[in-house]
Amino acid sequence: MSSRRIILLAHGSSDKRWCDTFEALAEPTLKAVPNSRIAYMELAQPSLEAVVRDGVAAGSREFTVVPLFLAAGRHLRKDVPAMITALETSTGANITLSPPIGENPLLGQAIKGVVTLQLAHSAKD
Repeated sequence: MSSRRIILLAHGSSDKRWCDTFEALAEPTLKAVPNSRIAYMELAQPSLEAVVRDGVAAGSREFTVVPLFLAAGRHLRKDVPAMITALETSTGANITLSPPIGENPLLGQAIKGVVTLQLAHSAKD
């Protein structure tokens, strides 16, 4: 099996409630997209390393990391690329890092929809 694996990468937190929120956000994608998993950069499990190593052990060599970040700050400019380089070297995987979801205009439209619903709900009160 060598199909591409999709990794939804969240920052991570030691607070389980924070992780629960991201897992709920990821759930529709995880159900709809074959070979997709959520991973955390730090402070939570599964780690990016664990998810890549599990995929490699199952025969995958191609991965796309989709950061669940609003913008590309230090983590996405330095830390995550360094992690990816180390994983590619140690596993032989080819890992593509996508732009953060916050750069996609669809997210802006989703935010607009949430705000519009909230305003409509508030108007009824």
